[in-house]
Amino acid sequence: MKENTIAAIATAPGVGGIGIIRVSGEEAFSVVAKIFRPKDASFNLLAPKANIMKYGYIMDGETKIDEVMVSFFRAPHSYTTENVAEINCHGGIVILNRILSKVIEAGARIAEPGEFTKRAFLNGRIDLAQAESIIDLITSKTDLARQIAAKQLDGFLSSKLKEIKTDIYDVLIQIEAGIDYPEHEIEEVTREKLQSVLENAKNSLAQMYASFEQGRIIKEGVRTVILGKPNVGKSSLMNTLLKEERAIVTDIPGTTRDTIEEVVNLRGIPLRIVDTAGIRETTDKIEEIGVNKAKSEIAQADMIIAVFDISRDLTEEDYEIIELIKDKKSIVIVNKVDLEEQWNPKEIFKNQKILNLSAKNKIGLEDLEEEIESLWRNNDFSTGEDVILSNLRHKNLVYNALNEIDSALDALKLDLPVDLISINIKSLLDNLGEITGENVNDEVINGIFSRFCLGK
Repeated sequence: MKENTIAAIATAPGVGGIGIIRVSGEEAFSVVAKIFRPKDASFNLLAPKANIMKYGYIMDGETKIDEVMVSFFRAPHSYTTENVAEINCHGGIVILNRILSKVIEAGARIAEPGEFTKRAFLNGRIDLAQAESIIDLITSKTDLARQIAAKQLDGFLSSKLKEIKTDIYDVLIQIEAGIDYPEHEIEEVTREKLQSVLENAKNSLAQMYASFEQGRIIKEGVRTVILGKPNVGKSSLMNTLLKEERAIVTDIPGTTRDTIEEVVNLRGIPLRIVDTAGIRETTDKIEEIGVNKAKSEIAQADMIIAVFDISRDLTEEDYEIIELIKDKKSIVIVNKVDLEEQWNPKEIFKNQKILNLSAKNKIGLEDLEEEIESLWRNNDFSTGEDVILSNLRHKNLVYNALNEIDSALDALKLDLPVDLISINIKSLLDNLGEITGENVNDEVINGIFSRFCLGK
């Protein structure tokens, strides 16, 4: 029983109105029956009606632990396709842990991370791409990211891949028939059809592959690094964009010692804003790590907002920053324009647009938003009807599949035997099958589900 029936807290930790303990497995109902006393004494806990909820108490002997509602889902009509019982109790970690401990005493075992979803996959309710979309749905930071994950959970990506694979399988069957029965002389027809099918598959997969950058940005946000020397107003700018006091703002140089990241939706554009430590020479070891980390963020940035203080003379650090942002998509901010000007921005940034700002007084913020919008306006931040890849594993497998298609097409041009080309075709299908989990090893499966929380 301990191997078959699993249990875990399915709601987030903390205080809440409701907490849920999920129990799944062959003995789920008998486990719950040992600790649940329904108000309806005639209710059969061992053979409940499907999709029914009952009110009662979780008991420790004759002591009531909590007043609860228990939902019963009979196999195969449940999330895992197994018998599932969900105990809806009052929220709070003490109550949840107490009830969970009683469930374990009754014969279940603690679920591994993602084991409920893993069972749903292994039992054929969802494929691997759909399973991965669940964690993306849970962790989505923007509504567009949620839309991509929801479409994948509905099987949008899987159905597109199935269409491609079906056409390829049809031709592969003809190839193998030609190999087994050469007297029928069907190879020439097969070669022509194979080329057409491969070219169509290449067009579809190339479109998917090209969508990854858009998918990455929608999922993670435009990685926007705020760069500048200490006390130029980086943290104030971040707080202004976020419309909350997220970063600590003081007059003391070196206040920000590490990167701070937050996601904001600005005019429909998802931004992952990174506030960095001020660029300067320092003898403080901790601050030095922060400065080096700030410089490393430049290479990963999709966009840089470089902030300069108009009320203080430019220093070597400012000129270093000017060099660092060369050839990067960047916005130059001249901050603290409400104070007396100490240098002429037009002499320094002769060929670059300058935005005048007072982050503290929220002057010029609309101009900054318009500039960000103009830089990313041509990016289609919508999910549309096309597949958008946002998962790096999927991208890499599509890339491998495209390479196999190119090898097969090259072999066709060289008039190589179709039995040799079939090796590329099978490898192509293997790569696409790995996305949906049709042929994937346990190491990959375990790695994917280890990223899930215990209750999912």
